[in-house]
Amino acid sequence: MKIALLLFLLAPVLVFAHGGGLDEQGGHFNRKTNRYECHKEPCFSIHKQSKEAYQQATPGTFSRIYNRKDWPHWIDADGDCQNTRQELLIATSKVPVQFKDYRRCTVRQGKWYGVYTGRTFYRASDLDIDHIVPLAHAHRHGADQWTKAQRRKFANDYENLLVVDDSTNQAKSDQAPHEWLPPQKNYWCEYGKRWERVKDKYGLRYSDQERIALNSLAETCLY
Repeated sequence: MKIALLLFLLAPVLVFAHGGGLDEQGGHFNRKTNRYECHKEPCFSIHKQSKEAYQQATPGTFSRIYNRKDWPHWIDADGDCQNTRQELLIATSKVPVQFKDYRRCTVRQGKWYGVYTGRTFYRASDLDIDHIVPLAHAHRHGADQWTKAQRRKFANDYENLLVVDDSTNQAKSDQAPHEWLPPQKNYWCEYGKRWERVKDKYGLRYSDQERIALNSLAETCLY
């Protein structure tokens, strides 16, 4: 856990492109490397503070370890045998879905547009349900103090869920916008907007690096 957090803190920051020059933080997005680069203050200081925060952390800082089993997800809230995943697949398919059997509990086929990649999918088995704000990220930014009921609500909140292809979801993992963005660049603005909406809804903390990325995105997208 401690090693993973170190990699998280030291990871290069991604921020969204501007039409030339440096942003107000003293950095810019390099399209050739797909990385955010610092050139002046306060960008350097923000990164330094993140490293120092890790170095000064006590063992107690890492005592609440994330466990996905603590987050009840894909529940059948209305008792119709279709859990959160199946309900979302049904709601977002562009055509009437086909089920695996007569019980109509599990979706087998449909037609889904993947906003992260721009690709269309027909088999439910090729799809994951992505938490826009990942469960592990939420845990690190305040949700470690939540009750089980609060975690269940967050894990099944449709406002925080998207149907995406499984490989892209795995590539994203639990990364924040300064670490990962959808391959489909024309979805970046909507992604940033939904990320902030969910974090604000649940009162989750923002890291400095995360806030830099989202502020730069807001300036670019004008939403």
